[in-house]
Amino acid sequence: MNGGLNIFKLVSEASLPVQLVMLLLLVFSFLSWVIIIRKYSQLKTAHDNAETFEDRFWSGGDLAALFREVGNRDGQHGIENVFEAGFREFARQRQRRVTDPNRVMEGSERAMRVAGTREIGKLEQNLEFLANVGSISPYVGLFGTVWGIMGAFQGLGEMKDVTISVVAPHISEALIATAMGLFAAIPAVWAYNRYANKVERIASRYEVFQEEFSSVLQRQIHSDETV
Repeated sequence: MNGGLNIFKLVSEASLPVQLVMLLLLVFSFLSWVIIIRKYSQLKTAHDNAETFEDRFWSGGDLAALFREVGNRDGQHGIENVFEAGFREFARQRQRRVTDPNRVMEGSERAMRVAGTREIGKLEQNLEFLANVGSISPYVGLFGTVWGIMGAFQGLGEMKDVTISVVAPHISEALIATAMGLFAAIPAVWAYNRYANKVERIASRYEVFQEEFSSVLQRQIHSDETV
């Protein structure tokens, strides 16, 4: 169709700065989608892992057996590492014959906090990139638009007869940069907000588990003292 909008032609005929802006935005968009897809899988795995492990934890089985099961399994992560770190430190303190219950619990809780912070850090990784892409992509696209319009008006200034058919291709070329900026920014902003909220919920879930597990260990200490 002769009167249709040929985006590829407009891009190929755009000025070099505008083409570089479009290329940068295309790279931003590609990297954002790679992170979005990977982060979706990572967060889903963390959520499913927490569901499965908590069911196993509250099933009433032996914690020492669960600890050995988790330790012997390759690829444990998330809430399993929080449990393993806490129980490992608890067992180490007990083996050292530490008699002060508060000291035992402080060591175990500190180990769980460190493990929990490390796991949340893994989930938060690359979210900052999505936030940055969502923030700067529209401005990068706007820069390409301004540059393209400046070039268009400079070229128009050299023409005697100016019609809409002459102006339209130059303006369309410039506005493509803005469209590409939004194309890169919108998915990144949406994914960042959604994933940041999920990470916050998972972090809260880890904190609740740490408190509940600490209560279990405290009861274990008191039961051992009464024996």
